[in-house]
Amino acid sequence: MSERVMFFRPYPFAPGQKIHIEEGPRQGDWVVAAADERKVTLRCPVSGREFAWDRFCYFIEEREAEFPARSHPAMPINLTV
Repeated sequence: MSERVMFFRPYPFAPGQKIHIEEGPRQGDWVVAAADERKVTLRCPVSGREFAWDRFCYFIEEREAEFPARSHPAMPINLTV
């Protein structure tokens, strides 16, 4: 008997890729600094800080977008009075 099944595949990261994570604790814009079969190292394009995590992303879609986004959490806020 056949059932509706969802299939997921880890995304094959490559250094230099610009990515945007839409939800979760790592949401926002990142640059892939390094990747192997177990870990991915991401760099914030604004602060330059790097973080290495176990692989966690799965590909959903690719589209044109501003990078880094103006709403990036590390983007300095310009206050005018």
